[in-house]
Amino acid sequence: MTTDVLAPSNPLTRPFAQLAGIARKALPDDLLLLVARLGIASVFFLSGRTKVDGVLHITDGTYSLFAEEYALPLIPSDLAAHLATYSEHLFSILLVLGLFTRLSALAFLGMTLVIEVFVYPDAWSTHLSWAAILLLLIAKGGGGFSLDRVIGVK
Repeated sequence: MTTDVLAPSNPLTRPFAQLAGIARKALPDDLLLLVARLGIASVFFLSGRTKVDGVLHITDGTYSLFAEEYALPLIPSDLAAHLATYSEHLFSILLVLGLFTRLSALAFLGMTLVIEVFVYPDAWSTHLSWAAILLLLIAKGGGGFSLDRVIGVK
């Protein structure tokens, strides 16, 4: 005869099981996915905004930054500046809308990997937290509060 130590009837774990039940009801997946989308979109959008003045005019400082500190192998720095800046804006907006969520999260995961490997390898803990959110969105999609759901993208 075995008893399940984690069963709700176990007096030691009952409070934790009750808390888990409350959390499941109060925090449905659709809400968690919305918060994940908005949170990670804000990280990348605000980064993109530091690279421009006006709407999308890339600053001279951004070009210098990509030529010196963000220099990547195989990609000219001016092209990398444009790709990163426009991607941070576009994919952030798509995540906020919940439109093409998996594609946008995948694009940001790729960007995160490039940043980790080639630019800031010592910032792995920050990049790992971004990757966790992005992997969730890739796996689960935009959730119920998304345009993906409206147009039938699963």
